[in-house]
Amino acid sequence: MLQHFKFEPMFENHQLPGWNLSFYYKSEKFRAEYQPDGTIDWLNDAPADEEAVKKMIHELMLFHVYD
Repeated sequence: MLQHFKFEPMFENHQLPGWNLSFYYKSEKFRAEYQPDGTIDWLNDAPADEEAVKKMIHELMLFHVYD
């Protein structure tokens, strides 16, 4: 489970899509960029179970941003 999930727009005008993400997973902090096409670019090392984490991120972004 992701904890302390935070996202903010990459750009000040909020019209260009893209978000900066930060969260904790298994007591380790992760930072990433979420691109408009759903691509996730890790700003530090990717989690060991990257695919499961990506699925959780996509679900949260659908709920918070696209809903």
